[in-house]
Amino acid sequence: MDQENRSESLYRNRPDGSPLGGVNRGGNVRRTKGVCTIAIDTPLPRQDAYGAIAMPVYHTAAYEFKTAKDMADAFCGRVVAPDYSRMMNPTVMHLEDTVRALTDAANVFAFGTGMAAITNALLAVVEAGKNIVTSNHLFGNTVGLMKNTLGRLGVETRMVNLLDLEAVEAAIDEGTACLFLEIVTNPQMEVADLAALSDIAHRHGVPLIADTTIIPFTEFSAKALGVDIEVVSSTKYISGGATSLGGLVIDYGHFLQVGVRIRSELIFNVGCYMTPHAAYMQSLGLETLEARYRVQSANALALARKLRGVPEIKRVNYIGLEDNPFYALARRQFGETSGAMLTIDLADKRACFHFIDHLRLIRRATNLFDNKSLAIHPYSTIFGPFSRSQKEAMDVKDTTIRLSVGLEDVEDIFADIVQAVESLP
Repeated sequence: MDQENRSESLYRNRPDGSPLGGVNRGGNVRRTKGVCTIAIDTPLPRQDAYGAIAMPVYHTAAYEFKTAKDMADAFCGRVVAPDYSRMMNPTVMHLEDTVRALTDAANVFAFGTGMAAITNALLAVVEAGKNIVTSNHLFGNTVGLMKNTLGRLGVETRMVNLLDLEAVEAAIDEGTACLFLEIVTNPQMEVADLAALSDIAHRHGVPLIADTTIIPFTEFSAKALGVDIEVVSSTKYISGGATSLGGLVIDYGHFLQVGVRIRSELIFNVGCYMTPHAAYMQSLGLETLEARYRVQSANALALARKLRGVPEIKRVNYIGLEDNPFYALARRQFGETSGAMLTIDLADKRACFHFIDHLRLIRRATNLFDNKSLAIHPYSTIFGPFSRSQKEAMDVKDTTIRLSVGLEDVEDIFADIVQAVESLP
């Protein structure tokens, strides 16, 4: 069986011919059932021997087959059956099934981290001599992956202002492998026009790959906006309170080689597949995602509004504020919620460090969308290895603090921020 057909058989149907997850959403945020119902009630791959209603954790490396033919069929992709947990595991497959049902994707692949998801998505489309067109506002490790790791392999990265559609068009040529972006940049909080960028990418025959971690895929349809491949750090909202690391590649099937290469080559050869315990934790987290996200996003909006009245805070940047320059576009693309990340600016770096050191409730930690509120100084941490000129080019300022807003009572989060800024010398 060739690689293309192998991928199709693995990710379209089960041995009995039934589809592996998926619901008909068309081009809109429309499902045959509600988000919470799908997240909780996506069927298990097989009936459990003991009638368990939660997907069991299959902590095993290998699986026994009844016959040599059964083993050969599984290894060659003629039937959907786990053969070795480096490539396929029932617990992980159930998480993939659930995400596929929520997004109407052709394929979903679960990896050990968000960076592993980005790496596999890019490796599926690039090769030596090709280039990636992307934003000059990207997460630090994503920049490092593109510029350093892939750069050593002969892949060029072209960073442009994605708000300048003419510049994007000019940067794409016959050697472009993809157009890559974050739907809300971290920490700049920039929002690009996905539909417009999709039109440009597709005119040139290249996929639009979007990191959609900042807004959960349950809240909007990336597919309807023209995204071909989503990458998600499931460590964030999905894990249910920073319980585990994980990443997802959500492939809408518009560029067939992506699913083929990930399933038939990269999962086999790179070895980044998600562990069964992480998949179990993230399946549980997915069941409560909608409830948690609604509280966190509401907290973030309420907090952003309150913080604008604090004189020591020079700027509050949150796309849910009505006068934010990206407010209208964000509402049109992502709906009524705006995520649980915001930034504040103080007078200088010294003030930022003093503020962070005097927090009592908010944790000094690097993550996003934990149940607990978190604070970090991106300039000296996430972007710490970059030079001053590189940070300036990426609009990363030493006056900025990034806040991930958690599930605590918003009055308590606000009070902690106020007491910290009031302690400034």
